[in-house]
Amino acid sequence: MKRVIGFHYTLTDKTGTVLDSSIGDEPLYFLENSQQIIPGLEKVIAIMNVGDKNKIEVKAPEAYGDVNPELLVKVKKTQFPPDAKLTVGDQFQVNNDANSPVFTIMSIESDEVTVDGNHPMAGKDLFFDVEIVGMREATKEEETHGHAHGAHGQGHH
Repeated sequence: MKRVIGFHYTLTDKTGTVLDSSIGDEPLYFLENSQQIIPGLEKVIAIMNVGDKNKIEVKAPEAYGDVNPELLVKVKKTQFPPDAKLTVGDQFQVNNDANSPVFTIMSIESDEVTVDGNHPMAGKDLFFDVEIVGMREATKEEETHGHAHGAHGQGHH
């Protein structure tokens, strides 16, 4: 049977800059082996116990992967809608498939736009400071749905 594990975290980059944190908010609950959190983090959390604290370094290949140069693409401005207001940093999907990559506009020249379909954290080693705050067996409903339903299995979506 899979478990639901809850943890608080602070995520930093290699310089110590905080990128994200659950401190002051609800802990993050996830269903084991359901690809809800990055593999390098889950691997360590899975062997921890409630109350354990750990500093976990996750190398890029075990986080959001290495940068894929094939996802850094130059496209003609004419491929965007004529009324589109393009701004560096804007993000978009090419189609409505939830699994298609999100592209970020990296630069805009006179007739070309450079877009990047890599995850914004691809190629980056990540550093997590975690504390396990809860652990229980997953409910049948959670296993069927493929994700955790909160601290007690009662969350709705």
